[in-house]
Amino acid sequence: MWLDVWGFASVAVMASAYALERRSALAVLVFALASASASGYAVAIESWPFASVEAAWALIALQRWRSRRTEEMTVEV
Repeated sequence: MWLDVWGFASVAVMASAYALERRSALAVLVFALASASASGYAVAIESWPFASVEAAWALIALQRWRSRRTEEMTVEV
């Protein structure tokens, strides 16, 4: 039961953060963390293709967050 809640929550947060990504770098970071959580969920249920894809999304999103954060800090100065 708790595995189902974990998976649902991870994907729900991912979808919400994705919808808000244009607003701030924080939403991109939340998306990355939710993707990592979804990858952990996939490992827990032994769904290796899903785990690898979500891990890749998490790494890509972290890179995008770093880039966005740098851009936002440059604009603020």
